[in-house]
Amino acid sequence: MAAVKLEALTRHDASQSPEADLARKALTYMTMMREVEERIERRLYRQGKVLGGVYVGRGQEAIPVGAGLAARPDDVLFPSHRDLALYLMRGVTPGQIFAQYMGRVGGLTRGRDGNMHMGDLSKGLVAIISAMAASVPVAAGAAMALKYQGRDQIVMVFFGDGATSRGDWHEGINLAAVQKAPLVLFCNNNQYAYSTPLDKQMACANVADRAPGYGIPAEIVDGNDPLAIYEAGRRGADHARMGLGPYLIECKTFRMTGHSAHDPADYVPKQLFEEWSQQCPIVRLEKRMIEEGWATSQEIAQLHERIRLETDQAIEWAEQSPYPDPSTLELDVYETKG
Repeated sequence: MAAVKLEALTRHDASQSPEADLARKALTYMTMMREVEERIERRLYRQGKVLGGVYVGRGQEAIPVGAGLAARPDDVLFPSHRDLALYLMRGVTPGQIFAQYMGRVGGLTRGRDGNMHMGDLSKGLVAIISAMAASVPVAAGAAMALKYQGRDQIVMVFFGDGATSRGDWHEGINLAAVQKAPLVLFCNNNQYAYSTPLDKQMACANVADRAPGYGIPAEIVDGNDPLAIYEAGRRGADHARMGLGPYLIECKTFRMTGHSAHDPADYVPKQLFEEWSQQCPIVRLEKRMIEEGWATSQEIAQLHERIRLETDQAIEWAEQSPYPDPSTLELDVYETKG
């Protein structure tokens, strides 16, 4: 199985600042997420090798990467269906992800569930709940449990702008706020809740405007800048870890695809795609890294090539992984004692 490596962008000069190192990690994980999702959506899915829906985070890669870099290894993460990088950052390999999407034994659910419905509690990754807003009260409960146990870990939960218009989102935040649960909330505001644009689902200008009603702080950040998201994530994590309660971070971005692989997104004005394509988080970070002297264009090209090769190997490994044996169907369904 291919594993994420960082040495391709290791420099041996004066550019070895903490910010340069952070940028190299961010670029590696964003590029890996983009490549893995491209293969899933545009190859495996269209070849009929993936059953069920496919939802990707093209154009939103900076959010899970920036947040993931701000989290401690023992913090608990509740990813949304557009936060694949969090799995890569916690040590889930591309091969395991491909196997998961193809229903093979090598996937995280060992072929018992499909596509993005995966988690690994040993890595602090809680499986996705399809109704994104429903993750918030569950994450609030997890954060309360950590608080009751006297731990200094926090919980990070991710969702889209559409989730903030559901009742369970509001109930979860209210509970977490009252209990001062160590919870950091990341809103992937990609402008559309499936086909509903933001101005058709809420009257306030920003999702962050909702936070004062619950007595919690919030901030708005450029959702296509992983370093800015990292800094916001650190502020939120520090706030929650100090026992001050939840912290909401609204990441302004755009969904550079349909809601899912079967959605052509005809309802989105073409000029929006054209405008936001100029703000691609990967291209923006690459440009900054070259300008700052953190990496050369040749090193960046080598990174892309290495990730493509590792992805090829990961798909090959996943396709060699068998389908689950039907005789194991009832295993891991009920808890057994003794």
